[in-house]
Amino acid sequence: MTAEGYGAEVSQFTSRRERRLWIWTLVVVAAIYSTLGLAPTLADELQSRDLYGAIWFIAFLLLIVAVVVQALKKRPGGVEIGVVIGVVAVYMMVFARIAQPAEHSHLFEYGIVAFLIYLALAERRNNGRHVPSPAVLAVATTAVVGWIDEGIQGLLSNRVYDILDVGVNALAGLLAVTATVALTWVRRQSRSG
Repeated sequence: MTAEGYGAEVSQFTSRRERRLWIWTLVVVAAIYSTLGLAPTLADELQSRDLYGAIWFIAFLLLIVAVVVQALKKRPGGVEIGVVIGVVAVYMMVFARIAQPAEHSHLFEYGIVAFLIYLALAERRNNGRHVPSPAVLAVATTAVVGWIDEGIQGLLSNRVYDILDVGVNALAGLLAVTATVALTWVRRQSRSG
C-alpha cells in the first residue's frame, strides 16, 4: 500500500446528497418498523372516532398538493402537466380500489421508501458509480423491505403476516418510482427540445 493510501478516507457515498438520501431512507424504514406494535391500536382508536378515513383522505390530498406544487415550481409544460395529472389519477384509482383502509398507509410509507432509494441510486449512478438500473433496484429493494416488514408482523402477537400486504408494498414502490422516472424523463425531453 502506498503512503497516500494510509489515512485516505474511503467513502461509501459519492456525494453528500447521496449520503443524506440513504440516511433519510433508514429513518423512514426505522419509523415504519418502530410503529408495528402501535399501528393496530392507533388505527382502532381512529376508527372508533370515525377519523380514520378522513385522516387518510387528507393525507392523500396533501400528497397530491405536494406533487402539484413541486411540478409547478419548475414551470412545467403541457406534457409535464399531463404526466402529473396521469400520476394523480393512477394514485386515486389505486387508493380507491384498496378495500382495507388500513392498507392506504402502505401506499405512502413504501412510496416514500422507494422514492428515496431511487433518488439515492440515481445520484450514485450520476456520480460515476456502476448502478445497473436504479429504478428496478429501487422497486426490488422496496419490495424486500416491505416483505421484511410483513415477516416481523408475523412474529408479533397482535399482527399477522399478509402476502397481499407484500404486494401492496411492492406496488407502492412501483408507483412511486414509475411516477418519478416519468416526470424526470418528460422534464429532460422538454429541456432538450
